[in-house]
Amino acid sequence: MHNLLAGKNGIISGLLDENSLAYHIALKCREEGGKIVVTNTGIGARLGKVKEICQQWNVPFLQADLTLLQDIDRLLDEAISYFGGKIDFFLHSVAMSLNIRKNRDYCDLDYDFMQKTIDISAISLHKFLSRCYKKDAIKEWGSVVTISYIASQRTFPGYNDMSEAKAMLEAIVRNFGYYYGRKRKVRINAISQSPTPTTAGSSIPGFDIFYKYAGDMSPLGNAPADACANLCVFLFSDLSRYITMQTIYCDGGFHATG
Repeated sequence: MHNLLAGKNGIISGLLDENSLAYHIALKCREEGGKIVVTNTGIGARLGKVKEICQQWNVPFLQADLTLLQDIDRLLDEAISYFGGKIDFFLHSVAMSLNIRKNRDYCDLDYDFMQKTIDISAISLHKFLSRCYKKDAIKEWGSVVTISYIASQRTFPGYNDMSEAKAMLEAIVRNFGYYYGRKRKVRINAISQSPTPTTAGSSIPGFDIFYKYAGDMSPLGNAPADACANLCVFLFSDLSRYITMQTIYCDGGFHATG
């Protein structure tokens, strides 16, 4: 432990259970001295263990749907009140595809489902940043990190309409990173993580086969959740002060292997 986040306050979204990337990131943030609040939807709270985990950690659980502007405003107000000031960091770890859940073939998508996929998995980041921008809710030199996947740049059958969502997510990182950087020196980055056996990720058809394939192809093997957490804490810390608008691969070298 190096106290990289000592004196810093942040919001962690998307924590469902102990398998979540957000769980490992939240754990590492606390180990490095960060003070956090945790948010998820009501459905996420009912299906997962987020409330139990927050009770164990003695941190607030603030229910919010990041696709709803009024929920984002309430979340920010409650977090700022709890911290006694603006936030230093935010983890966006929110993604869901009804087309995947309903086993819709990519060539026969339900377009209402696709719009929900993009709204939840990508536009929710823009909505959150937009409200923070207008409310001046993030401190100068603050940091925002979201979780992406290489399917934003490459074709992976089975990943379905999440590919489009991740491509849009990374575009939002670049574009909002420019505007927020110019205004308040706020940094916005994405981590493109190895396939990781989270509760959500494991629901993708053929995940086990691809997980093994990616591990075999990657020179360093698949990056575990703890590696993602370490990178995220670095990006939240002052050590990464001049890194922004980037998609950083934490995948054992898979993205660069032929």
